[in-house]
Amino acid sequence: MQTTDGNTILFHNTMRIIDGHLDGFRHAIAQAVAFAQEYGPQLMVEVFVDEERMLARSFQLYRDSDAIRTHWRLSDPYIRGVMEHCTVQHFEVFGEPDHDIVAALQTPDGASFPFVVLPRLAGFNCLEASGRGKAPSS
Repeated sequence: MQTTDGNTILFHNTMRIIDGHLDGFRHAIAQAVAFAQEYGPQLMVEVFVDEERMLARSFQLYRDSDAIRTHWRLSDPYIRGVMEHCTVQHFEVFGEPDHDIVAALQTPDGASFPFVVLPRLAGFNCLEASGRGKAPSS
């Protein structure tokens, strides 16, 4: 089995949207994602909203721990804006970030939240590979 070098890290954040804050949350997330798309180091960002349960889930894929540090440094005002409208219900880290990344997992105001770090077993991605997924020529 061929795998990538294993440096990629996937964040999965489950957020509880504060009652009455759905529109504010949507606006803040849209601004944060637009900023990340333009300036952020993420390889992928996706956010999904479950209005019935007032939950949102975001997925962010990073090349490595340095990319996470860069994201936090650049995006702090946008993260704070989002957090005005929600609380972190659970946070999952897939991969093996540096110890300082794990130690820093908290809200912008320093509050802690439940999280788990799951080390990578195997995998691959095609985000930067060209020619993958094509049938071999005979």
